[in-house]
Amino acid sequence: MKTDEVRTDAEVLTSRQRPAGVRPGERVKNVSRAALPLAVLALAAALSLLAPAAEVSGQKGTKHGRGKSTHAHGGGEKEGARARAEIKGDRVTGTAEFVEVERGTERLVRVTVRVKGDPSALTPGLHGVHLHEKGVCEPPFTSAGGHFDPGPAGNSDPDVNHPYHMGDLPNINVDAKGMGTLEAVTTRVTLSEGPLSVFDADGSAIIIHARQDQLTSGETKSGVSGGPRLACGVITRQ
Repeated sequence: MKTDEVRTDAEVLTSRQRPAGVRPGERVKNVSRAALPLAVLALAAALSLLAPAAEVSGQKGTKHGRGKSTHAHGGGEKEGARARAEIKGDRVTGTAEFVEVERGTERLVRVTVRVKGDPSALTPGLHGVHLHEKGVCEPPFTSAGGHFDPGPAGNSDPDVNHPYHMGDLPNINVDAKGMGTLEAVTTRVTLSEGPLSVFDADGSAIIIHARQDQLTSGETKSGVSGGPRLACGVITRQ
C-alpha cells in the first residue's frame, strides 16, 4: 500500500458518522468541521438541562435571604414584650404603643405615639414627650413624678438633668388640625425585666407637654423640657 493511501481513523468515517453522499472508505477532509455542529448541539442540550436547576436554586436562596431570620448574618429581629398607654388630658386624647425588639445582642424599644386634640389646647408645632417615673395620671399630672431615670446616679428633675434621662424622647409635631404622630426608637429603657424596665415597683407613664422640648438643661422648673403637662397615660403590659 502506498504511503499516500494510508488513512487514519479520523479520515475514514463509520457508517453512523458518514454524511449523505460519502461512500464507505472514502477519504473525507476536515472531519473536525463535520463533527463540530453535533458537539455544539450536545453541549447546548446539556446546558439547557442544567439552567432550570440553577435558577430554582437561586430563587430558593433569594427567598431565604429575604426572610425575617437570616442565620447567615447572625440572626434577624425578634419581637418581644409589648405595652400600651391610653393618653388623656383636657381636650387631648391619644395612644402610645411600645414594642421591644431583640436584634442580636441589642435590645431596643419602638415607640409610636398618636395624639389629637383641640388646636387651642394641643397647639400646632412641637411638643415635648417623655416617660415619667410613676404610673399615676391625676391632673395636673404632677402625680407622674419626674422623668424616668433609674439607677444610683439617676436624677429625675425634668429640667436640671435634661436631656440625659432614660425616659427622654423626641418632640412630637402637631399639625394645624391638632393631630400628631411620633415614631421613635430608644435603647434607654426596656419592657422586659431588668434595671431599665419601665415596669418597676411604681410603674411609669408617658406625658405630652404643652411646649417644645428645648433638648437642653436648665434650672429647676424652668420648663426647658416642655413646661406644663397637657396629657398623661399609664403604661400597661399587653
